[in-house]
Amino acid sequence: MPHLTLSIGPGGPILDFLCGVSKPRAEALTKAKVAVPPYVAVRGLVDTGASITSFDSSILRQLGVVSKGTIQIHTPSTDHGKPHIANQYDVSVILRHPQATRIWQALPVFESSLSHQGIQALIGRDILNYCLLTYDGNSKLFALAF
Repeated sequence: MPHLTLSIGPGGPILDFLCGVSKPRAEALTKAKVAVPPYVAVRGLVDTGASITSFDSSILRQLGVVSKGTIQIHTPSTDHGKPHIANQYDVSVILRHPQATRIWQALPVFESSLSHQGIQALIGRDILNYCLLTYDGNSKLFALAF
């Protein structure tokens, strides 16, 4: 199983990856003879507390994806019984390693405001469920195997 070993910086475990339109969206665009937007480089924070991956609205706008509805999001700052309502989208995600590539072709994600934190995504357990994550705080390193 290939793994990436990266430094834990002041912002935490940050991982660079690619995001694109979902495979069904790419197929529909191709069938309609419309150019498929290129993949976008994304800087994401690995977040074991997030059940679903989220993207900053700027990434979703670059891809030209359309919301497929809304979902209720509970965060540490939302009051009990008062979830945050967020737009939901389908995208593709690519994790790259010189020895292997892992692709999620139609991952449901939600829109969030993250760029002010220096990141463009929170990588949630929907992706981490297919990985092995090691967090070595003493060495300031983390490893993600997939």
